[in-house]
Amino acid sequence: MNGKIMESLQRLGKALMGAVAVMPVAAILMGIGYWFDPTGWGSNSVVAAVLIKSGAAVLDNLGWLFAIALAFGLSRDNNGAAALSGFIGFATIKMLLNEKSVAGFQGIDLDKLDGAAKLDWASQGWGAMGDKNVLVGIFVGILAAWVYNRFSRTKLPPFLAFFSGRRLVPILTSLLAIVMAGVLYFAWPFVYSALFHFGQSIQGMGALGAGIYAFANRLLIPTGLHHALNSIFWFDVIGIDDIGNFLGGGKTIAAAAAATDAASCPGVGVWANGTCTVVGEIGRYQAGFFPVMMFGLPAAALAMYLRANTKSQKAVGSLMMAGALASFFTGVTEPLEFAFMFVAPVLYLVHAVLTGISVFLAAMFHWTAGFGFSAGLVDMVLSARNPLANEWYMLLVQGLVFAAIYFVVFYFLIGALNLKTPGRADDAEEQNVQLASDTEFSGVAATVIEGLGGIENIESIDYCATRLRTVVKDYVKVSEKTIKSAGVAGVIRPSQRSVQVVVGPQVQFVYDEVADLLRASEVSLNGEQEI
Repeated sequence: MNGKIMESLQRLGKALMGAVAVMPVAAILMGIGYWFDPTGWGSNSVVAAVLIKSGAAVLDNLGWLFAIALAFGLSRDNNGAAALSGFIGFATIKMLLNEKSVAGFQGIDLDKLDGAAKLDWASQGWGAMGDKNVLVGIFVGILAAWVYNRFSRTKLPPFLAFFSGRRLVPILTSLLAIVMAGVLYFAWPFVYSALFHFGQSIQGMGALGAGIYAFANRLLIPTGLHHALNSIFWFDVIGIDDIGNFLGGGKTIAAAAAATDAASCPGVGVWANGTCTVVGEIGRYQAGFFPVMMFGLPAAALAMYLRANTKSQKAVGSLMMAGALASFFTGVTEPLEFAFMFVAPVLYLVHAVLTGISVFLAAMFHWTAGFGFSAGLVDMVLSARNPLANEWYMLLVQGLVFAAIYFVVFYFLIGALNLKTPGRADDAEEQNVQLASDTEFSGVAATVIEGLGGIENIESIDYCATRLRTVVKDYVKVSEKTIKSAGVAGVIRPSQRSVQVVVGPQVQFVYDEVADLLRASEVSLNGEQEI
């Protein structure tokens, strides 16, 4: 793939995290609300009602969040004018393309639609053009960021000088959003139909489809493109909205009780014999991740630790312990996955297969739990009292089984195939791997800069949830060995000039130290290359 395209996709993945990072707020608020009132879902407790509705304020407006977060995250200097433009762009498209507006343009009375005409209208997807449309939010966010990066420094004639520079960006975004709405007016039915049929084909496979989705999800992790796949199943792009419907809990159950046909049965709910069943169904695309992230990967970490050379076990133990704790408690898996993803790709393929099997089994047995961030202990505890959590404790039993499977498979394959997992490299320097502690960030930053070829070789640098994302001028000057000697989890080279340093959850602190060292230079700290 062209290097520039890959760099843009990587920046998109990083910007998407800005929106995804808000979702834990919704999970925490709604989770605590359900703990207060697990049966009334807010009707028996004012406190629970406030918490649940506050969480819904996030989930019911995901389209807005993605538009604003991407516009802000992709802009050259993370300026508020870009975020404002994202808001205006999304508002424009929502007003022009919501179901009632389109019906008005076409002279259709929605109240009189029935039978085949009603089904044909629903198949065009205009009902999805609302506050929760993540895909449109992504389109608008990219548009707003592009406008900002292109025109935020534009000078107008003196009589229009007030509207020059950043003030011009929201105006242009609004106008271009009208153009985008015109394009979507003709394109959306086809886009929606393609996504709908893809989602329906996976959804129609039931538990097997959930397993296939999870397998693909893990395979796409190295590219950061798993966000695009997740948007179809986790958010309300085509009506599945597995996370939103699960966290909605009581509201989803009420909608299921009021359903009159398969079309009005929420999410992946099952319509049969005149009844919409959502308990044990909603959460299908989330539940099976818990056994892997809480138990499977930590067990794999233990296997890698025991397989490390004796003189390297102390250092490897620090790396594995930190990664295992992050995976178990928060569901952040990158520090562990990147420890073996590239040095032992066969293990990563096995990991992807086992993840697919785990999600398949949980869906088959209707064991459900959900998350707002990732499948760690925190999210499991928060979702346990959700009315849609079904035999969630069985996921813990499944997790123990998968811990044994992961340990045995990883331990056997590492030895049988002589895989160079952490602590087994031939070069002694490469065995010195350990995560940085709170007092080492400045040293880590200096070593990373040295490994990137020095300050003068760094064109831009920013960070996402767990990685430093850099663009270098001369890729030949990059020394992965030097970077790894800082104790980071790994190094990824998605293109010639793009270098990603996998640090883990502490990445912001390493970035802050790097930023301090680069502040006086001409290096862009937020990736000023245009998208």
